[in-house]
Amino acid sequence: MVRRIRPTNADADDALINEAVDRAGEEAFTREPPKTLKGRINFLLGKLKTTKAVAQELGVTQRSVERYRTGERKHPPKTVADRIEAAVRARWQPKVRDRRRKQAAAATGITVEARARFGYTAPIGTTDDGRLRRITVHLPAEYAQRLFDAQQGIGAQSPNEVIAEGIQEMYFKDNGRRADQLEVEFTNIDYIDVAF
Repeated sequence: MVRRIRPTNADADDALINEAVDRAGEEAFTREPPKTLKGRINFLLGKLKTTKAVAQELGVTQRSVERYRTGERKHPPKTVADRIEAAVRARWQPKVRDRRRKQAAAATGITVEARARFGYTAPIGTTDDGRLRRITVHLPAEYAQRLFDAQQGIGAQSPNEVIAEGIQEMYFKDNGRRADQLEVEFTNIDYIDVAF
């Protein structure tokens, strides 16, 4: 059982984990998303159907979307350009991304690399001081499925708790071969990357 104290930055930790999983899904792309502004806007129009819906998604006016689409305006402000890129990447090749997730959840699992604060509860005579560590560990398919479920709000665990339990069992307990009474806290994520 993972002892997980939800600190004030737990939502930030979960957001970092979700971003890392999204980046891992983008690595599955078989083709690059459109590079030009006009191509990106046309792609979003194909998905969202109207310039009004695209404008709402991007937080700009409908007229701005029309200008981007016709090429009348070629250089949006950086914040808008970033939102356009994020909206395109979120919708690009969903079947490829889903296929990769299903494969990770059924067979291959995920690899997690993280630099975070790890604290321990262990028998007397051992250290329990949390410290910043960088750990890379491969988690079996069971943890991948639980992580994807936690991202969708299925189950009682947060994404952070699933990763914490996986690191505890596979890294610190060596899959049940040692430290059976050890409980790990996984907090203050400084960096996390996920691959599947």
